[in-house]
Amino acid sequence: MKKAIEKYIILSFILMLISNQAYSQSKKGFYKGEGSRQVHLDFHTTEKLENIGSSWKKEEWQQALKEGHVNSINIFAKGHHGWAYYNTEVGKRHPNLKFDLLKAQIEANKEIGVSSQAYVTVGWNVLDAREHPEWVSTGKDGKNTFAEMEANSKPGEHFSWGWPTMYPEGPYMEHLLKHTEEIVKNYDVDGFWFDIVPVGNINYNAYSKKDMEANGIDWNNEEEAWAYHCKKMHRYFRKTNALIKKYKPNATIYYNWTTPISNKRILDEHYDQYNTKQDLEDLPTTWAGYDVFPVRAKYYANTGKPIVAMSGKFHSAWGEFGGFKHKDAIWYEAASMLSYGAMANFGDQLHPTGKLEKATYNNIGHAYKYIEKIEDYCLNSKQLAKTAIWLSFTGRDNDLTKMLLEKQVNFVVANNLNDWSDLKLIILHSGVKLNEEETIKVQAFIDKGGKLFILEKGAFENGKWKFDIGATYLGDAITDVDYTLVSDKLTEDLVQSPFLNRFPAVRVQPEVTTEILAKIHEPYFNRTVEHWTSHDNTPYNTKAAAHPAIIRKGNIVWSAHRLEENYGKEGSRVHKQLFFNTLKQLLEEPFVEVDLPSSGRVNLLHQSQENRYVVHLTYATPHQRGRAQVIEDLVPLYNVPVRVDFEKKIKKAYTIPDMNKLKIKKVGNKLEVVVPEFRCHTGIVFEY
Repeated sequence: MKKAIEKYIILSFILMLISNQAYSQSKKGFYKGEGSRQVHLDFHTTEKLENIGSSWKKEEWQQALKEGHVNSINIFAKGHHGWAYYNTEVGKRHPNLKFDLLKAQIEANKEIGVSSQAYVTVGWNVLDAREHPEWVSTGKDGKNTFAEMEANSKPGEHFSWGWPTMYPEGPYMEHLLKHTEEIVKNYDVDGFWFDIVPVGNINYNAYSKKDMEANGIDWNNEEEAWAYHCKKMHRYFRKTNALIKKYKPNATIYYNWTTPISNKRILDEHYDQYNTKQDLEDLPTTWAGYDVFPVRAKYYANTGKPIVAMSGKFHSAWGEFGGFKHKDAIWYEAASMLSYGAMANFGDQLHPTGKLEKATYNNIGHAYKYIEKIEDYCLNSKQLAKTAIWLSFTGRDNDLTKMLLEKQVNFVVANNLNDWSDLKLIILHSGVKLNEEETIKVQAFIDKGGKLFILEKGAFENGKWKFDIGATYLGDAITDVDYTLVSDKLTEDLVQSPFLNRFPAVRVQPEVTTEILAKIHEPYFNRTVEHWTSHDNTPYNTKAAAHPAIIRKGNIVWSAHRLEENYGKEGSRVHKQLFFNTLKQLLEEPFVEVDLPSSGRVNLLHQSQENRYVVHLTYATPHQRGRAQVIEDLVPLYNVPVRVDFEKKIKKAYTIPDMNKLKIKKVGNKLEVVVPEFRCHTGIVFEY
């Protein structure tokens, strides 16, 4: 009997250890409740499709997620067609679904340590639009654009992409809240993912107009209507969050469309405050390309909340059945996401039968197996750089950051950065406008020794710049093009001959003591019907113009040209090189310097709790193939020098994920290591 008890105790202890180990493994790769290797599983299914979920099997589902190394998944409670995938008393379960799919998926996920976020559509909803046409949003003219599209479509013809749009207000908001409460009360979800939250447009349907009138709002007044629209959106967010937190205080919450980077009107409302994380949806192959995510990640990292980068397994975009991005492209994207301190999320689309495609999770697993090895060196980290940019939340931001990324200039975003103590330089591109409070903050930065690089009319208002650039404004360009001739200080890798600017310079009168770093040559005349020559632009006058191209006064350098737009629109390397050469006049000791081809990327993360800096390097070459940017060749790079300048005393350096120790060499005031070889990604860890 005694031996039996001892065996029981030993067996119980072993089982406890196994259980604790399983629990520990299930929590690996989680930060503030967010998994590092996510899937967003679209499941928008019409009632015209039969046998919904008929092939779903728990064991196959779990095996696919395991092979994909997935630790978190967004699964559908209610999709754009309006049907629910769970047993609901508020809405309607899909008529061709025979069981509670949401419950089955959640239970299967729990068994293997995968977190489950319930997806709920907000803005696009076919079923509720048909049953409640009064809920559908309209323009001022009362027109329902989706209903018109349906009415104008002919039987047998291809039906274009589109959905009826709904706004979370009035009876529809109450309907959404009941759905949310039903899910949060009855299902063991870890969070919610609300899609298509229409923060960017005003609803003018009959209910909304009546509501505005009742509250003294003139709906014909755009400013009044917008302010009231925003007030209603805040109300929806507050009510939903309170409802979820009532039942699940630790649930994760995200509202899609609240984290843009190019709509200041939305950003000014700070809707992202209602998110527990910041999801950054971007399908680079057919959306905005591969250089938009880094600046979004850096901006939203400043909010202090986890960042989730969302791409897709598709060749093109959402809704594409049978589309596959190559596994190496997914690997590159996932490594890039983690390099910028973000979790990875790849979108998939569940087949109507409920069966996950093995090929998809093999591809995702190819990337996530790698991510699992490096995630501890990426999450819970701080973006670190001495250079900052100021965003205007327009396309000019992308033009500027493209130059920085291609020249491997690491940067942070100043707009919402609380701690400027590491900053030495701020770049204000030509589209930047500063309010009084922002101007005071930047001036204080200059007064403490900070440096500014201003492009054209950055921080310009009422005929003058807000900072002393060492020149007086004379007027805008009077020529259709002009030419730049650099001084000896800016000649590195540049022609010493006047080169063309398709977007000509603002004219200024420099002060006597202002240093001129580059001159302007104007054309002999503008190309018009009265006088023109050759095929294109008029040649330059051999005599330099009185107004300069680049000047410096103290810690401020000013460019007369929109260098970011000249490069962004024309792609001429001379403008990028001129920008870089000028930048180096101001920033002499960056934290990190690397020598990579133009498609190489660098980002520096600081993990103070681990006493380490991590320099992440990625390299791939996207090519435009038809309508998509495709990554096909992951070419290895060899003997890559990395120079760093940190305040902390570095004890050792090694690469991840292979953990190869690197020899540290002192070069002047900097430390240098050489990475012998890497393909796609590597991280260089500097421990102190």
